[in-house]
Amino acid sequence: MIIYRYIATQVLIGMVIATAVLLPLFSFFDLLDQLDDVGKGTYRTQDAFLYTFMLLPRRFIQIAPFIALIGTVAALGKLAVNSELIALRVAGVSPSRISLAPFGVGLLLILTIAILEQFFAPQLQQKAISNRAVALNQSAELGRGLGIWTRNEQNILRIGHMLHARKAADIEIMHMNEAGFLFAHTQAEYADIINNDSWVLTNVTVRTFTDNQIQSTRAGTARWASFLNPKDISTLTKPPESLSPIELLRHVDFLHSTGQDADSYALALWRKAGSALMTIAMLLISIPFVFGSIRTGLGNKLVFATIIGISVYLTDQIVANAGLMLGLNPIFVALAPSILLILIANLWLRRVL
Repeated sequence: MIIYRYIATQVLIGMVIATAVLLPLFSFFDLLDQLDDVGKGTYRTQDAFLYTFMLLPRRFIQIAPFIALIGTVAALGKLAVNSELIALRVAGVSPSRISLAPFGVGLLLILTIAILEQFFAPQLQQKAISNRAVALNQSAELGRGLGIWTRNEQNILRIGHMLHARKAADIEIMHMNEAGFLFAHTQAEYADIINNDSWVLTNVTVRTFTDNQIQSTRAGTARWASFLNPKDISTLTKPPESLSPIELLRHVDFLHSTGQDADSYALALWRKAGSALMTIAMLLISIPFVFGSIRTGLGNKLVFATIIGISVYLTDQIVANAGLMLGLNPIFVALAPSILLILIANLWLRRVL
């Protein structure tokens, strides 16, 4: 038990050091990107620093698998260089039993990721995006001038922009018949969201299309039975990766129920699960690094681990984007790289241990 506690402590220290190196490095790149916008609108240097700070939990989650790899290689590599692993082997402790300690720390890391992913990272990232959009006088929706687009079986809705959580501006509703043809178009200057299924439209123009003519009517106000509740609107204005797993799951169900494409949100959801698998894969790969070549210097191990980490990260990004573009199954796209890496790590472990 003392041996496992000692190894786990060394691995934990290695991961803390890896975090202290990698997290500021990635955040520095974020800051450089934000500094390019300083001076636009009311966006100031302190806003750029605040934006970068609020993205720290998200960046930690993204680099956690590589923190696990580099931290474990550094810790066990140090033990190997100091001949402590050899002493443990002579004492009858097998490599399989030694590897249990890093996996215990890895489970703690996965638990930390899960807590951050649900309760901290999404809220801070969304607040950072919102503050930046306000300072730069940009729309926080799909893009300036594009607005929010969504639909159900019989309506296509466009919201120009949200003034606040329960008031929208520049509304267009395209009403479709059962055959899928447009039979009416509603345009309103504002919409007050009364509850989940009732909106009050202001300065309304309704155009009705018949075979031979277009009829136009105007009204000061009109009620509309909406299919979109305030939570769904809030979700639509946020990047998929900034949503928590529960938000993503609920929104994927909403998109499916209204006949819309949910692949980008489903991919974001399953990639969060893939992050845990990737962390396990990196822990598996870190073990052969050490036991496969005890005499190799620690510096060489870390360089090799870094190269593998960067290669895996880039490959994972390419697979995700290519899979989304080609319309592949989001579950397969999100989990396949991690599962493949786990299989490769297992084969490597069997050869080395």
